[in-house]
Amino acid sequence: MTTTLVSVNTYTHSVAYVTDKLLSSIRRIILWSGLDPTKLIGNWPQLELGIKTWLHSQHLIAVVLEVFNPMDGKLVGRWDFDIRYTTGGSDDGEFWVDTEAIKHAIKKCGLVPASCSYLLIVSNNPGAASVEGWTATTFKSTEGFVRYCIGTTIGANSLSTGVAYWRKP
Repeated sequence: MTTTLVSVNTYTHSVAYVTDKLLSSIRRIILWSGLDPTKLIGNWPQLELGIKTWLHSQHLIAVVLEVFNPMDGKLVGRWDFDIRYTTGGSDDGEFWVDTEAIKHAIKKCGLVPASCSYLLIVSNNPGAASVEGWTATTFKSTEGFVRYCIGTTIGANSLSTGVAYWRKP
């Protein structure tokens, strides 16, 4: 009797899934907040490459969408996607996304002026690989803002994202 063993690299699939759903969630936030997604869509290949690279190496800590006034550079709102790497447990093959939680949070935040702009910024652990199209920058001040946690909105086996938004009280 011959036995055959087939293994699938579920982590690679998890990275691809989380990358796609994370960027799609950010696109939805931009659209549902009243902003133009053209800049995001135009940079999609570079954004996808960076996020996939850093998720795969487990250097990625967070992906942050900053919405700001281009006239003075001040923050108008912010969305944090905190990356969670878990070990142990079972890789049961469950992949999911909760866009309704994001939609509900946008209703609380309200629309932003269409004249606002946005940046996608990542926070990485030391030793992260350089990725073409990504440059170093700093976060805008959140002074006067309050952070509200939504909870986990994307899950793929041992990889997930917790989402929070910042707004003025």
